[in-house]
Amino acid sequence: MDTKQITKQLMEFNKTAFDNTFHAMTIIQDQTENIIFRFLEKAQWVPADGKNLMNEWGKAYKKNREYFKAYTDENYKKITDYLIETEKESAQKAGK
Repeated sequence: MDTKQITKQLMEFNKTAFDNTFHAMTIIQDQTENIIFRFLEKAQWVPADGKNLMNEWGKAYKKNREYFKAYTDENYKKITDYLIETEKESAQKAGK
């Protein structure tokens, strides 16, 4: 088997593993956030500023989590595009 094909398959496996892990972590983090916000709704002793801080923290966390996912997806796409391009070049060279 060609090393480029092996590399491509490894990258696809790696991306699938990353996507599944990221999805699972997102679910856990969102559930944890829901629990914390339900707790804060009933906690009369937590000041409004503290609740607002937790809301802003949650928004920033979600924004940066999605930024990280988009950045990672973009780089996986770059690697895939590079591997496809090298496969095309190899096929052209072999066809000559």
